[in-house]
Amino acid sequence: MATTEIASARAEAFAGRALQILNDAMLSLLLSVGHQIGLLDVMAEHGSVTSEELAQAARLDERYVREWLAGMTVGEIVEHDPDTHSYLLPPEHAACLTRAAGPDNLASFAQYTSLFGELEQQVVNCFRNGGGVPYSAMPRFQALQAEESAQIHDGGLIEVTLPLVDGLVDRLRAGLDVIDVGCGHGHAANLIADAFPASRVTGIDISEQGIAAAKKEAKELGLTNAQFELGDSVSLEPDAYDLVTAFDVIHDLPRPAEALRAIHAALRESGIFLMVDIAASSHVHDNLEHPLGPALYTASIFHCMTVSLANNGPGLGTMWGEQTALELLGAAGFRDVEIKRVEADFLNSYYIARKR
Repeated sequence: MATTEIASARAEAFAGRALQILNDAMLSLLLSVGHQIGLLDVMAEHGSVTSEELAQAARLDERYVREWLAGMTVGEIVEHDPDTHSYLLPPEHAACLTRAAGPDNLASFAQYTSLFGELEQQVVNCFRNGGGVPYSAMPRFQALQAEESAQIHDGGLIEVTLPLVDGLVDRLRAGLDVIDVGCGHGHAANLIADAFPASRVTGIDISEQGIAAAKKEAKELGLTNAQFELGDSVSLEPDAYDLVTAFDVIHDLPRPAEALRAIHAALRESGIFLMVDIAASSHVHDNLEHPLGPALYTASIFHCMTVSLANNGPGLGTMWGEQTALELLGAAGFRDVEIKRVEADFLNSYYIARKR
């Protein structure tokens, strides 16, 4: 009897959690919409507002704004005063939901919910038949990645990340040959080129859209020391670079082990490889307390793992972990590897691998 009662209580408790999961998934879509059209930012700026006032301030359709506010209210993200018919995004909530939060803006991550929804049927097919969903099927992904990484890089690439490597900033000021592998829209490479005009910075990526965006930004910044090329990470010129960077890209590659060997060969004798990737364990039982564990494993299925598998890669996945990363770096020839963390970036580990 006791066993039945315990099982019944557990089932009831989990049913409540399942309902919350469904509600939160819907709220994620509302956060994504609110981020994209600026509603969250406008609410943070204006304080208590009616739906009419908010729609006018944001230049949006009032009926849609009113329904969005209702969903956000019952989801306990927005507060409602029925006497004044007004709504408020509390500053404590705005602190992690607006663009002013920089890299702490979690609403920007909510955009992945709708993106992955667009890919769902293709992923379902992969479960049944194997293979993967190619990168070409995800035209919105790189733009979202660029937005996400820009928040991190703008907040600390030059002031925090690069100084993690002893002496690197001084060497960059004097002039180094740098290449950013999988540069995406090229923002990190352009930031480095802008901060260190004596250095020569190259960005490579397989995306024509990304390279075009990178070149456009470099032109707007008036950079003469940055160049961008369509290229594969396994085809780097040997002994050509003093610094190679790879920001959240190695685990996506169809040939990560070969890419790391190519990076090792591309570095000069005193060269440094700075690899930034997800901070996690290679073992699922060690990721039970990870604050974004479910989100990152989902991202793996809908992007990182499946893109690799679509190209006959190993499908390392988002949560490939430090153990696997260190094994692959060692196999590529790196014998001196440090792992550091940045306080403002709870998501990533920073690997500093030296050629020597």
